[in-house]
Amino acid sequence: MDWYPLRLTTPVKSHVFGGRALAERWGRAGLPDGPVAETWEVSDVDGEGSRVTDGPLAGRSLRGLTESNPDELVGHGWRGPRFPVLTKFIDAAGPLPVHLHADDATARRLEGEPNGKTEAWHVLDAEPGATALVGVRAGVDRDRLRQALLAQDFDAVMRRLPVRAGQTLYVPGGTLHSFGPGTLVYEIEQTSDIQQHAMPWRMEDGSALDEEERRANLERLLEQWRPDPRPDFRPGLCVPVDDGVERTVLCAGPHFALERWRVGTAAPLVRDFSTALVLSNAGAAVTVESGGQRVPLERAGSLLLPAALGRVRIQGPADVLAGYLPDLERDVRSPLLAAGHGQAAVAALGEGLDGTG
Repeated sequence: MDWYPLRLTTPVKSHVFGGRALAERWGRAGLPDGPVAETWEVSDVDGEGSRVTDGPLAGRSLRGLTESNPDELVGHGWRGPRFPVLTKFIDAAGPLPVHLHADDATARRLEGEPNGKTEAWHVLDAEPGATALVGVRAGVDRDRLRQALLAQDFDAVMRRLPVRAGQTLYVPGGTLHSFGPGTLVYEIEQTSDIQQHAMPWRMEDGSALDEEERRANLERLLEQWRPDPRPDFRPGLCVPVDDGVERTVLCAGPHFALERWRVGTAAPLVRDFSTALVLSNAGAAVTVESGGQRVPLERAGSLLLPAALGRVRIQGPADVLAGYLPDLERDVRSPLLAAGHGQAAVAALGEGLDGTG
């Protein structure tokens, strides 16, 4: 098969917390009227899967390509039931519900799913004073948490952190969290849509839950809650690449890594890769060269580069987010240590980076 950069359909979610930032401030075309809470840039979630929109593979589903060509699309030797990474733009014009996603073991035990959802948020824009609720304070037990969630008194038990553009938060599965209002993020996560939330309303339309359903949801949330994760926002760690070319590792763990590439005009960014690469544009329109093709990438747009392509070239000026499946030692830990970053700073980017694995 002759592979090329893939442009995909992007399911759109019009949840009640959404706004119009992607269309009105970022110039994203083709969005529906009304609130746009999430665009799923690369998705293999059941019932919400992406399809290729152009070229010889137009109409093919991401699930189908993953099943038929896992080595060429995802990476040599990779096997799994679905494409492993989900990426989104999320416009939290209003606050997201306080919620969590099960970790892998809990998802298999309680949800009958092959994996849970660890995720990370990279903040693209945040209004002054924006905050996020991330994790539960030390010493809070399940009974105290239940009481506070029933009372919607989140600050009594949760950590509220300041949010600033350019920072990233790695959120392990099982961590209770929320962000917004006034926050625009790019999210990368394991492919899953399982979640439990603590609100008395439905996030799809804001309609009220009856008390029995609300309490049942809360008990499922408490079963899947992990008390220990208390992650913090990080600025990322930079690796100089070339004249005016900067690679910043924003977060990394066993399920994904996310980087931000900034490129000036003195030299292009040229990057080899061995697993599928998701490129999403945080800056002005650019041209992506890969597999012998030159493909435009508009602001707030995305491309999926199959592993078989192996190399990408981007001429600046450019500001692009790059998500992929990492070899943590080769792709993340060793280059960051060689660039002079300390072991503790590298380990704080996510999970599995302490060098003991």
